[in-house]
Amino acid sequence: MNKRVLITSALLYGNGSLHFGHLAGSYLPAEIYARFARFTGHETLFICGLDEYGAAVTLSAGKNGQSPQDHVDFYYKEALKNFGRFDFSFDHFSRTTWPRHKEAVIEFFEDLKSQNYVEKITTEQLYSEKDQKFLADRYVEGVCPKCKFENARGDECPKCGASYEANELTNPKSKLSGSPLTLKETEHFFLRLDLFKDQLLDFLSEKNWRPQVINMAKQYAEDAKPRCITRDLNWGIAVPGEEGKVFYVWFDAPIGYISASKDWAEEINKPKEWEKYWLEPETKYVQFVGKDNIPFHSVFFPAMVMGQKKPYKQVDELPANAFFHYEGRKFSKSDGWFIDLDDFFSKYSSDQIRYCLAANAPEQDDSEFSWKDFQMRVNAELVGKFGNFINRTLVFIAQKVNGEVLEPKNARDRDKQYLKDVSNLTDIIKEAYSSFHVRKATQLIMELATLSNVYFDETKPWELAKKDISRMREVLAHCLIGIKALAVVSLPIIPEAANKIWKMLGFVDNLTDSNYDERLKEPLNVKARISKPEILFQKIENDMIEKELEKLKVLN
Repeated sequence: MNKRVLITSALLYGNGSLHFGHLAGSYLPAEIYARFARFTGHETLFICGLDEYGAAVTLSAGKNGQSPQDHVDFYYKEALKNFGRFDFSFDHFSRTTWPRHKEAVIEFFEDLKSQNYVEKITTEQLYSEKDQKFLADRYVEGVCPKCKFENARGDECPKCGASYEANELTNPKSKLSGSPLTLKETEHFFLRLDLFKDQLLDFLSEKNWRPQVINMAKQYAEDAKPRCITRDLNWGIAVPGEEGKVFYVWFDAPIGYISASKDWAEEINKPKEWEKYWLEPETKYVQFVGKDNIPFHSVFFPAMVMGQKKPYKQVDELPANAFFHYEGRKFSKSDGWFIDLDDFFSKYSSDQIRYCLAANAPEQDDSEFSWKDFQMRVNAELVGKFGNFINRTLVFIAQKVNGEVLEPKNARDRDKQYLKDVSNLTDIIKEAYSSFHVRKATQLIMELATLSNVYFDETKPWELAKKDISRMREVLAHCLIGIKALAVVSLPIIPEAANKIWKMLGFVDNLTDSNYDERLKEPLNVKARISKPEILFQKIENDMIEKELEKLKVLN
């Protein structure tokens, strides 16, 4: 792994609230990897932001009697609040309505245009006689040209995931009035993706991405054709010299990673600092997206970068996840099929949900959040395995040796085997984080907790306390090493609990003041004292879950 790491998450669209589906798809995996990258000593920049343009924003804002700007202002503030609740560690969370983003988008466009990668083409677009205007894709619905789903959106089918132009729909109609649409000539700028086909295929041939990612990317690259990058709208970044036309949101949004990085550099009073991440080839660029964003980040944006005069960094890793549902259905606020975060955080903790989402991450196939699974993950794993080992050990030490931090001196074969197993697991967990397998990381952390509980049970320190104090101290000293290992390996996923464990072990510095490998090798401070043991996770009672499920029964 390179010493410098750039991490981006797909920009959150400014037309709705953050939910668990978003988190499990592209945000939490990126957050976990960012914490891991920093903890393993890498110079890390973790960037995200709000994608604020597009017809969907104007459509929703109009329904709510708001201006588009007021609409996205609300969702920007809400996003900051909610990401904070989930304990996210963005270096910068930007937005596409900021002036610096407009500058970056126009620069991208002008570079592409000057090299003849952008072409103005007269095309037929969907026009509403009743509304007396061309309609952008989000104002259009019809029959999917691929799977024939009858309620397909104007740019993408929610059933099969196909991406297309709105004028490819069968029987298109206006979402505003329900009236049928006709095709009418208009001029738009098109990105000549077809001119990048060979470059894209060469670029993709070098990637060892997840099969579902690379297969979709190659399919889109093989089918590369000119793609419209402008729309007849008032809300968006105006196309220079063109009245009533703005850049299509798919074109402007990914440039937001670069503009956000510039914002970050200005914020830290180092205006050129962004260049280290975007213009130096030694940087490793990891881009986290959901399944529906694969084409834009594996083909369209790389082509846009290929057409620039500046040597912008291309994506190295694209760990895209599948979809994440809620109790068997897609998250939907309009249908009431969602989890109110104010209510959720009044009862449950950030670490609880971070762990549960990581344990069910849709890395290969779609997965889901269910209340029963959430209860099981918390009670059986976080409380019953992880928290149980830590609490029983620290309470025993507080009672039997007055909270001393014990030092191992005369390890027996059983102790040595335990330490060897701990070391092996911490290495495998590190590899799981490195390869973006957060689901596997959670399984291995629980394996380490189980291993430690077995060691505690087999060595029976409660019996040793009656007949062999020296041996009891030796066993407990090795248990403390296991606890320290659990704090280190769990930090990227459950940072609050990991830091509490670190302090309970008597350390006065912060866990992240040193790196992953050094912390694992670092001896315990025998001059310190174990602080008062505290419960890391609260058990979730059956009646709490039943109340959550009762809410869903009403909707069904």
